[in-house]
Amino acid sequence: MTKLYNDPAEFSDEQLEGFVDLYSDRLAQVPGGVISLPPKTPQVAVIVGGGSGHYPAFAGLVGPGFASGAVVGNIFTSPSAAHVYSVAKAADQGKGVVLTFGNYAGDNMNFGIAAKMLRAEGIDTRIVVVKDDIASDPQFDNRRGIAGDFTVFKAMGAAAAAGKSLDDVERLGNLANRRTRTLGVAFSGCTMPGAKTPLFEVKTGQMGVGLGIHGEPGIRDDVRPSAQELGRLLVRTVLKDAPEEPGGRIGVIVNGLGTTKYEELFLLYRTIAPLLRDAGYEIVHPEVGELVTSLDMGGVSLTVFWLDDELEPLWTADAYAAAYRKQGAPLGTIDETYEGKTTAVDEDSLVEASARALEIAQRVRTAASAVADLMHEQEAYLGEIDAYAGDGDHGRGMVRGSDAALNAIEESPEKAGPASLVKSAGRSWAMQAGGTSGVLWGASLEAAANTIDDAAEDFADADLIRAVRAFADSMVTLGGASVGDKTLLDALLPFADSLEAHGGSLHEAWAAAVADAKESAEKTSELRPQKGRARPLAEKSVGHPDPGAISMAMILELLGKSL
Repeated sequence: MTKLYNDPAEFSDEQLEGFVDLYSDRLAQVPGGVISLPPKTPQVAVIVGGGSGHYPAFAGLVGPGFASGAVVGNIFTSPSAAHVYSVAKAADQGKGVVLTFGNYAGDNMNFGIAAKMLRAEGIDTRIVVVKDDIASDPQFDNRRGIAGDFTVFKAMGAAAAAGKSLDDVERLGNLANRRTRTLGVAFSGCTMPGAKTPLFEVKTGQMGVGLGIHGEPGIRDDVRPSAQELGRLLVRTVLKDAPEEPGGRIGVIVNGLGTTKYEELFLLYRTIAPLLRDAGYEIVHPEVGELVTSLDMGGVSLTVFWLDDELEPLWTADAYAAAYRKQGAPLGTIDETYEGKTTAVDEDSLVEASARALEIAQRVRTAASAVADLMHEQEAYLGEIDAYAGDGDHGRGMVRGSDAALNAIEESPEKAGPASLVKSAGRSWAMQAGGTSGVLWGASLEAAANTIDDAAEDFADADLIRAVRAFADSMVTLGGASVGDKTLLDALLPFADSLEAHGGSLHEAWAAAVADAKESAEKTSELRPQKGRARPLAEKSVGHPDPGAISMAMILELLGKSL
């Protein structure tokens, strides 16, 4: 909910004062809103507006290449005709005015009255009403405007900045409007300043489909799906309402309504973009972020803007508004020929592996698969014991790391030897798992790989023991911990010491060393963490084993069976 306010009735005016002070180098406040400081060359004035609570719309979109001025009403309330007139009159540069807004009754009335007042003074004034919300009505002309405001405003602002006539700016605005469609969903309602409860509520595990940006709930409630399922719903529904002769190039907006995190929007775009491409469209300059919000509403919307030869240059044109900046010049410095590098083994750099090395490489492949399966099986348990003094992500991190290692190995050529495979696995683990654990595992796997010679004709037990010691030494050097610090070393170092000291066969030595590792890992429940994220919550950790030590012991036991 909105927590910072003085007098709720003054919220809109006071926030606008702060906003204009912040951007006083490019904006000026006038009664009813803000205007951009005038350009050196007069142009058509594009005046956007509506109620407050939608930032960056509307005031944040004022600036070169975008709107000339914004009329700012009270929260979710149409500005008065007098205020629309005031802002338009101040922004007029002698080339005419276009008033543009969402299709709401109050806005239609007040902007319409202001247009008559301006025309009475000889100012040629046009009106473009945005109607992008496909959920609000089956008939296009009856629809309200939501995040599609952005595409229409952007098209007209760019046209005006390019020196287009009033007739052309109006025409292009109407064209952009006819080629824009939006669908939104809400996860939670928004709360007005000073109010105790939100304007509407969404039941836990559900979402409102077809929300409005003035605090209106959706037209129906559905079970809240996964991000992938939601992406499919949004794409399927919006594309079903495509305009006639849509063409193959589109602008796309994945818009947050106020409290949906950017990372969630990126995740949603990950599903949406491939679906749009699979439908035959090329995405041009997509936008993901908060562009038209509804105070603190939780929710998202998808807008598709079908481009043509006239609209695409307007969509991609530079703009410099307070809350939105698009600049093409810096992109000219980028080398577009870059091809992503893979962590898998480069076939050209391979050492020719011996027949014996290739046999061992096959065991490495089998072991990597088994380790990844084990981490998936134990993910929940490892996360549970990590949560006592950490953030509960150890299981997830081990899954990501072991999966990444397995993927790198599977993508490697069949003729890769064990050293090449383990080195590639380490680099991939470090890259994908992240965090301290990911770095330690990745670098230490590489250290172990560096002790192996893929060209060797034979491999002795001592070679594996030497690789284990290199792995352990790397963990110590990079992590800076030791036995007793309640880390994975409490399992790894006893294992390595035992393996080196045992005089029997490798099979017997490994089994005995695993027993020591498991015992030492369980005994970490008696210790207080001395390193890492768990140290500040050391007391909570007492009585529970270290997740890193437990996962290390699990993997060492499994490797004994695989290798």
